[in-house]
Order: sequence, then C-alpha cells, then structure tokens
Amino acid sequence: MLAKRPIPFLDLVLSISEATDLVDRELNSHNKRVAFTSLGIAENLGLSNNFKYNLIIAGLLHDIGSFSLKERRETLNYDYQPKHSINNHSYIGYILLKDFDPLAEIAPIIKYHHHFWKDLENLELPETIKLSTQIIQIADRIDVLIDKNKEVLGQVDDICRIIKKDSAVKYKPDIAKEIINSKNKEYFWLDAISQPEISTFMDKLGYLPLDFELDNIGKFANMFSHIIDFRSPFTATHSSGVTAVAEYLSKIMGFSDNEAFMMRIAGYLHDLGKLAVPVEILDKSTSLDTDEFRIVRSHTYHTYRILENITNLETINSWAAFHHETLDGNGYPFHLKEGELSLGARIMAIADIFTAITEDRPYRKSMSKKESFDILDDMVKNNKIDPHIVASSKENFNEISMAREKAESITSRDYQEYRNIFKE
Repeated sequence: MLAKRPIPFLDLVLSISEATDLVDRELNSHNKRVAFTSLGIAENLGLSNNFKYNLIIAGLLHDIGSFSLKERRETLNYDYQPKHSINNHSYIGYILLKDFDPLAEIAPIIKYHHHFWKDLENLELPETIKLSTQIIQIADRIDVLIDKNKEVLGQVDDICRIIKKDSAVKYKPDIAKEIINSKNKEYFWLDAISQPEISTFMDKLGYLPLDFELDNIGKFANMFSHIIDFRSPFTATHSSGVTAVAEYLSKIMGFSDNEAFMMRIAGYLHDLGKLAVPVEILDKSTSLDTDEFRIVRSHTYHTYRILENITNLETINSWAAFHHETLDGNGYPFHLKEGELSLGARIMAIADIFTAITEDRPYRKSMSKKESFDILDDMVKNNKIDPHIVASSKENFNEISMAREKAESITSRDYQEYRNIFKE
C-alpha cells in the first residue's frame, strides 16, 4: 500500500520545479540550474548540510509564483528588479508556500530573492535568510548571463567583471568575491550549465531528504492544486471540484479508504501539467486558436511526465494523467484503449467531465441536471466513458453535486482571500 511506501520529498519538489519551467522553453531547467549553482556556492562557502538542503528547495521553487509568460521573459533581462510590491512573483510565491509547514523556512527566501543587497542589508531578517536570498539571487543572475548557445568557459571573464561591478549594490560582497574567486574553477561553470538529476543533488548533500507519507503528500498536493488553479479565475476552483467528485465516486465504486485518499491526491494533481500552459492562454475569454488549443491539450502529457519521475507515485500518476483518455482509444495524449484504462483512471475522467459541466465558470453558468445527463449519456453511447460509473454518478447526482459545491465553496473563499492580498 502507498501509505507504507514513502515519497521522497525532493523528488516531488524537483518535478514541480520542472513543470513551472515549461511555461517558457527559453527557461527550460532554469530552476534546476539555479538550485545547483546555489549549492555550488554554498559548498565553496563551507555552509552546513541543512542550509544547503533549504537552499536547494528554494532554488527549485524560487519562480513558483511567476504565472505570466511576460514576467518570465522579463526576468531574462540581467538588470531585472521587480517593484518591491505585493504583486510580483517573489511575493506571490511566498504567499503560496508560507503556510505549508515543510516549506515555511523556504518561503521568506523566495519572497526576497530579487532584492538587491543595498535594499536587503538593513531589513530586520535573520542572517541565514539574507545569505540564502543573496545566493539564490546571484545564481539566478549567473544563469541569465550565460549564453546557452555558446561555450561557457569563454564567458566567465565577462560574467565575473559584471558581478564585480555590481558588488555591494546588487550582491553581498563576500558572495560576489566567492564567485570571482571561482573564476578559474572550470567545474563550477560547467556545473552551472548542467542538467542535474535528483541523484546529483543527493550525492552532493551526502544524506537523504525528508520522505513524505500519504497524509503529508495529500497536504502537499492540495497546496499545489492552488498553485495550478489560482493562476486564472477560469480554473480557480476546478481541481477541488474534481477531487471531491473523484473521491466520492471512488467510494461508491468500492475503493478502500486508503485508495479513496489516493484518488484525492490524484484529483489535486490531475491538472498539474497546466503549469506548462501560459496564463495568457488560460485567461483568454475568446476562442483559442489551433496552436493555443494544442498547448492546452498537452497538459495531460506534462502531468504524466512530471509525475512519472516520483518514486512510489505510479498508481496516482495513472489515475491523474489519463483523465482525457477514452474507452475507444481516441482520447489523448496516449490514445489508450478500454483494456488499458484502470478503474481509477475511468473515475477521474468522469469526475473531470462531471465537474466541468456542473460547475459555474466566469464565462457561463452550470448545466442543468438534464443537460448533464444528456452529455454523459451521449459519451457512453459513443464509447468514450465507463457506463457503470456514469450510472452511479447519475444515481447519486445530488449528493455528488453537493460534495463538489462544498469543496469549491471552500476553495473559492481561499481564492478570494488570495486575490484580495494582491489588489492595488
């Protein structure tokens, strides 16, 4: 049972980090490189393993609040410094992570990671936070300065010259000095352009990170469902609705309490791949063009690829990622057929459809019970979805709808509180 098989926390964080990088191909693996360069700086400074571990997590998640393709592109400008207001991605990342205990220490690092040293120096913050934010800041700017289309060692002199010039204004002088002292350490710069795997981080640290049991994975998945959905008012409560419907249906279909909890996690994560969809597309109120539609459809593929690298999450991944597959094999992205789709995957597919047609959206009202039945029956007739699960969903329509409405009401309240923080 999954409850007896812990999930490596760093596996989960690394996979989420890679998902956020997918928003812009120009930033592919940016978070991972920043984390690895930060680790290299911390090693050269002789910092503790615990410090380095927190630094890795912060590096992997430092841009988690960057929802807009426009803002991600702006960060490619070396002199980028957002206004120190509540509307920049650093603060959004802080808000999203600060109330989740395992990441409480990380949230302030993310909040301040674009502050220049001249602004950060006199703030009343723990010295460990100041040091961490500055290491992330300089590692982030190194990654921006490196031209990935050119050989890196030939760029080192120019990069060090820029960092020296900005020392004491943008960067803490002793960190800038450490970078300049690494000028002739070829391994440091070759590491800075590498694509480190999870084992590389572990080899560097020399010890295993925190493992998560099922309950904590549920809390982590719930937190990340907010990161997925709160990017757009069009999707703000969707994952919570799907989760409630999928968990309810799973119990009706005979799942154990443990399996139903796994279904809840799958529901929270089923649209994880939408982190690869720019918010400009999610927010679009008019019809999507062909390319935009293809980008949106790709989200299930990304969900699967993101989750497949997480140890012991195979079953949850198959339930989450196959929610647009159909029994006739004409779904996407893998075109799996009836015999290849588990009961859990079939439940998730119907939960996603049920939620989509029965919930209110900013651009339309929910469908009536009769309209919902007509759509579900038509999909059964065309061999798209499981008739037995549809029959159960129709028999329990009112109870399932109430469970969905309750879950979405709670999430809607959370979303409004979140949005109120960022009003000018």
